Amino acid sequence: MAIRALFPTLVGKEKLTGFELDRFNQALADECRSLAASDPAGQRWSARHYLGGYTSYGSLDRLHLVSSLFATLRRRIDPRVRAFARALHYDLAGRALVMTDCWANVMGAGTVHSLHLHPSSFISGTYYVAVPRGAGSLKFEDPRLSCHMATPPRRADAPERFRAFVSVAARAGDLVLFESWLRHEVPPARFSGERISISFNYAWTAKDRR
Repeated sequence: MAIRALFPTLVGKEKLTGFELDRFNQALADECRSLAASDPAGQRWSARHYLGGYTSYGSLDRLHLVSSLFATLRRRIDPRVRAFARALHYDLAGRALVMTDCWANVMGAGTVHSLHLHPSSFISGTYYVAVPRGAGSLKFEDPRLSCHMATPPRRADAPERFRAFVSVAARAGDLVLFESWLRHEVPPARFSGERISISFNYAWTAKDRR
């Protein structure tokens, strides 16, 4: 019997290289910690939605427009996002990919980022600034899961592409990209230190023809 794999779900992962990565990440970590200490609106939002951690998602969600350091990160991410979109075979002729949102996350041990997606976006992702040993991985859900009717469980040794959930571990300097409709979460984990990351969304728009 001929069997074909249809409707793939792609997740991209790449280490950013070509510059002084450790120094760059240290500067990003310092700025993220500074935000966590000086953003009362973000602290209030995090107390309700991000217990045990800090995120600027509810207060400062366009950091690439207000911080030169985050703008530098955006310039390094841009070509990777374009390459990922090409791998997805989208027709981008006459269209531009633009970062629309960018926010900081500082997670302590036990902090949970519950299952969600990124509506009104095209490609989303996370850049990892600091990842202590044992910190939680990014966990993706099979987008077809709600349609699995009367199906038996998968075998424990099923290949990754057949699993209902797949976790993608990352280290400092790693960039993970995915389509914005793909649901994901960060489960709680026990570790020492802080897991610091920067999340972002991209949208597509028609290029200015003036």
